[in-house]
Amino acid sequence: MDSTLAKGLAAIEWMTRQQRACRVTDLAQAFGMARSNAHRTLQTLVGCGWAVQDPETSAYRPSLRLFELGALVSEATDVGSLLRPHLAALAQQTGETIHLAVLDGAEIVYLDKFDSPLPVAAYSRIGGRAAAYCVASGKALLAAAAPDLHALHERLGTLAAHTKNSITSFDALVSELERTRVRGYAENREEWRLGVCGLGVPVFNARGEVVAAVGMSVPSIRFARTQARGLADRLMACARDASVTLGYRVSPMPATPLPASTTRRRRLE
Repeated sequence: MDSTLAKGLAAIEWMTRQQRACRVTDLAQAFGMARSNAHRTLQTLVGCGWAVQDPETSAYRPSLRLFELGALVSEATDVGSLLRPHLAALAQQTGETIHLAVLDGAEIVYLDKFDSPLPVAAYSRIGGRAAAYCVASGKALLAAAAPDLHALHERLGTLAAHTKNSITSFDALVSELERTRVRGYAENREEWRLGVCGLGVPVFNARGEVVAAVGMSVPSIRFARTQARGLADRLMACARDASVTLGYRVSPMPATPLPASTTRRRRLE
């Protein structure tokens, strides 16, 4: 890792999150660095256009370049606005918490959500993250990618236990992803948070590429087998309609939303 680049990126993120102008001493204290190093970092950011310095107060703040790039990223990944009506309809039908998530490394990130109006409801937040192998949306995305054991290990690293129900074996995870592909949806039974279960189904674009997952978070008290199956059917219908909105051509033959894997599993040496 390039430590200088990492320090500069960390400084940009830190300044942005402060939501105020910052001085050299502020950055030095936040990162435990000498004032001279903090000054050099800030001047480099100014020189590269990532920060601006107030000529009167000498304080620094992020430049609008971050906003410009953020807008470009939003445009490139803005499937949320297209799929929001489908999520809203599902939320109204089921009364449960509905969200849209994407895979980012070993985690999923929530792009959009509709909260349940019921007194007992599962909680998530837009921009929040969760371990992909512990939540249904993440499992759905991993299963759609059809990775082998080696690829899963490279992506996820160590499978830490977040609850007593978390999957911590790669063999067990691969088996779980195979079941997900066969039945067409993923399940989470209190693997990320005790008392919270979930369902997830991937969404595909016109090229047949998985771009997101529609997920549903449900308190465990409302997640009996029969209830879960009925909710899964509604979720799969929602994901299918969402995929069609993005140009995906659904096969006229009965099939699960998840394409069958043609990748043979390889075991780690």
